[in-house]
Amino acid sequence: MISRTTIDSVFETARVEEVIGDFVQLKKSGSNFKGLSPFSDERTPSFMVSPVKQIWKDFSSGKGGNVVAFLMEHEHFTYPEAIKYLAKKYGIEIEETQQSDEQKAQANERESLYLVSEYAKDFFVSALHKSEEGKAIGLSYFKERGFTDETIKKFELGYSPDSWEAFTSKAIKDGYKLEYLEKSGLTIVKEEKQFDRFKGRVMFPIKSMSGRVLGFGGRILTADKRAAKYLNSPESDIYHKSKVLYGIYLAKQAIAKEDNCYLVEGYTDVIQFNQSGIENVVSSSGTALTPEQIRLINRLTKNVTVLFDGDAAGLRASLRGVDLILEQGMNVRICTFPEGQDPDSFARDNSLEELKEYLDENANDFINFKASLLASEAKNDPINRAETIRDMVVSISKIPDAIKQEVYIKECARIMDISEEVLFNTLAQILQKVKRDTGRKTQQPHLENMGIVTTDSKQLPKVDVQYELELKIIELLLLYGTEDEEFEDLILETTKEGKIAFTPEKVRTKVYEKIYLDLQDDEIEFTNDEFRALYYEIINRLNEERDIKIDILVNQLPPEKAEIVTNILMEDEKHSLHNWEGKDIFVKEKKDTISQVVNETVLNLRRHLVTTKISELANSPVINGEYEDRSVMENIEDYKKLKEVLSTKLRRVL
Repeated sequence: MISRTTIDSVFETARVEEVIGDFVQLKKSGSNFKGLSPFSDERTPSFMVSPVKQIWKDFSSGKGGNVVAFLMEHEHFTYPEAIKYLAKKYGIEIEETQQSDEQKAQANERESLYLVSEYAKDFFVSALHKSEEGKAIGLSYFKERGFTDETIKKFELGYSPDSWEAFTSKAIKDGYKLEYLEKSGLTIVKEEKQFDRFKGRVMFPIKSMSGRVLGFGGRILTADKRAAKYLNSPESDIYHKSKVLYGIYLAKQAIAKEDNCYLVEGYTDVIQFNQSGIENVVSSSGTALTPEQIRLINRLTKNVTVLFDGDAAGLRASLRGVDLILEQGMNVRICTFPEGQDPDSFARDNSLEELKEYLDENANDFINFKASLLASEAKNDPINRAETIRDMVVSISKIPDAIKQEVYIKECARIMDISEEVLFNTLAQILQKVKRDTGRKTQQPHLENMGIVTTDSKQLPKVDVQYELELKIIELLLLYGTEDEEFEDLILETTKEGKIAFTPEKVRTKVYEKIYLDLQDDEIEFTNDEFRALYYEIINRLNEERDIKIDILVNQLPPEKAEIVTNILMEDEKHSLHNWEGKDIFVKEKKDTISQVVNETVLNLRRHLVTTKISELANSPVINGEYEDRSVMENIEDYKKLKEVLSTKLRRVL
């Protein structure tokens, strides 16, 4: 168990904007930061981070919380894993209380797989540098590829000894269970035998965006035709190859900084580019590019440059990955290398300046690249040329932005010497087919006939007034509870003529004291259990400490209450996403009208409760047209008068 001292130290030191900035590209927005949601596929930023409150909120998925909650949601860490990750990031020594054997036995299975994978990485690194076999075979191979000692260490490259049980035997001897060695894919178990999956291979650890080892890629060095040249870890609870990009952990900051990501095919391509000085590069690890992998990049940048081998046999098939990138609303450029070279060899043979210059000069917009590639295949064959043009329009149809679609259609028409009208009509046909086949809404092209679109009328959900008002009171306490404000109340009096009049009375007090006393005078109780518990938690803290620190409160509350607090606080920041000032719309600050909002909220709650009470009384049993209980009518009249008084006060609130 991690000590309370360590946990407190982590919360005091960790900065939510720094931690989340390692995973999401954040841009300054007033006093906050905003970015694309890492939990959903979106093109307009709805992810907010508040450095002042040390919390975050994702408006697209509804998730939110503190820095630990983010790591638990994004990286699927357990609470202890998240604390350890932050402690390591900020150089905080972890104090742990002694765990019993029973507690160790109850360790999370995912954590066991992570531990086994980390152990394996260390074993392979040790075997590469400390064993004679590793030095002679593995280290020699990496040196031949031109990797420096610093690069080998940086990527934690390793070697798996060329014997059947070298790793498995050592792991079991060191206390790791065969069950987890098998589930991680490091060990293959057949009947009574077990042997190392990566026997005799150089090893490339595959890490998550947070740096945890998920699996491995292994390259065989012998000329054994029966064995695959490259072998990856099998799917497991922690490793899903379609959701991982090799090198993303080391590349994420450079990708965000450069606002561009180079996408290559192999491990060594990534390593060689990084060693040359270009760090914003990742690899799909030899697998077909997937939407999940693209979304990883999309969190960091909207710009992707795909690098292809000069003699790539499957270049046309590889272009399908470009269509997937376009579907995500991203900008794609493509660069190929001279025949016989790939990113690895070209980076090794050229200086950093030469490499950068080549990439800048030869990275073409996807439409120009595709046009030149497909046109060269079509040559003078009219049928092939027609198919080439259709292929290009299909790619354009993947783009979700209608303006970009139109620009690319016009560019395609210019390049292929064909009328824009024909291409727009073709685009419309393709989009209609997609709509019919999938039911998915599509952007309508420029020449689509304009018409009135009818939508199915949907009944709007009924607003729970009580819930909204209770929520508002919690919000006021959290945001302005300690503010000292002047409140005006209207005192009901009867004039000499017997008429009702209101005399204004002003008093200066704390917001939380005003709310607490008003609710206590009317004996109002919250109907929502979570709000009630949170209300008393906040009031007690304010009464005892006369202050409330939001970041400390969020970190100390149970997760369910902390989530409520985060939702309330960040909902207040939601409107900053719209950049009103940039549109010359200047909204009055809430803090300028605190006393008015507090009065209105409390009065509205009281009036709502009175209205509810009148409705309940009106449904009392009736006999011969009169209420069975004769006092009911009197009570209804009294409540109506009270409601009228409250309505008058509401109209007079300034």
